[in-house]
This record gives sequence, structure tokens and C-alpha cells, in this order.
Amino acid sequence: MELGHWPSEHSDALRDYFLKGLSYAEIGRQINARFGTAYTRNAVAGRAKRLGLAAPERMAGPSIVPSLPGDPGPLPQRRGALPGLTVPPLSGQKPAKPVKLRCVGVRPRLITLLKLERGDCRYPYGGDKEGEGISFCGHPRQPGSSYCAPHLHLTRGPGTPSGQAMGMVVLRLVSAA
Repeated sequence: MELGHWPSEHSDALRDYFLKGLSYAEIGRQINARFGTAYTRNAVAGRAKRLGLAAPERMAGPSIVPSLPGDPGPLPQRRGALPGLTVPPLSGQKPAKPVKLRCVGVRPRLITLLKLERGDCRYPYGGDKEGEGISFCGHPRQPGSSYCAPHLHLTRGPGTPSGQAMGMVVLRLVSAA
């Protein structure tokens, strides 16, 4: 059996089982038992989609978020609202302020990807705006890293999660020794 090729009798069986309301996983098990194949659930779903069969209706389960005592439930519709007026949802959170990025005291060489060499720093610059090209720092990188010393400290400083994790590992190694 070729990959991606379904014989017509397999496709017909898929249609029959689908119309009976079986799940994709169960259809795959039935076809595999009947024809000695090894179709996966995803293969059955993909073939059903290519045959134009609609996905089975999913049951709308109960909410997994428990209601709190005294919770009034969903808010009622406001009366007197203008039709077509969209009101932003009530939220206790304010919009996040833009983050100011830190700078390092290095003037990048701004090398394109094609001109980067094996030992060059791969810290990216640009690409923030649509159509803007990306260039890279290009200074000699630190051993065991993709970045030069200033960019390595910028990405692995003590305030970053990776820097905190590195510090914990070092502490564990010291305490184990």
C-alpha cells in the first residue's frame, strides 16, 4: 500500500462508517480490522476531509471553570444600548505598556544572513516592520554560544529566566561537590 493512496473500497468503508456517526479513531480501527491496514486517526480525518465529509459535531461540554459562590453568572444585556455600538468588555486589567528594550555598548556590523561566517554573532537587528530586512551583529562570538560577549550577557543576564536557571544549576553543582 502506498503512502497517501487509499483504495476505493477503503474510502467507501470510511464513508459508510462516517455516516453511521463513528469517530475518526473508531473508523480507523474498523477499517484496519476489516482490511488489515494501519491507518491512524489523523490519516482517516485527512482522507475524510479530502472526500468532502464534514467533521462530526462536537458535543458542547459543561464549562470547566467552576462558578464561585455568589457569582451572578453572565451579565445581562444592557438596555438602551445603541444598535451596532461595540462596548469593550469590562476588565480589571489595564493595557500593557510597551516594553523598552535594553541596549548593549556594541556597534553591530549589520551583516546579512548570507554573509555571516561560522564564528560571527547571530544577534538579530531589524525585521520589526513589514518588509524590513534582518541583519546580524557579526562580531566574534563567545565559545559555546551564538552571541558575542555583550549580546550573550543581554540574553543570559541574571534577570532573564535562562540566567536564573543557569545560576541554579551552578549552585547545585557546587553544593553537590
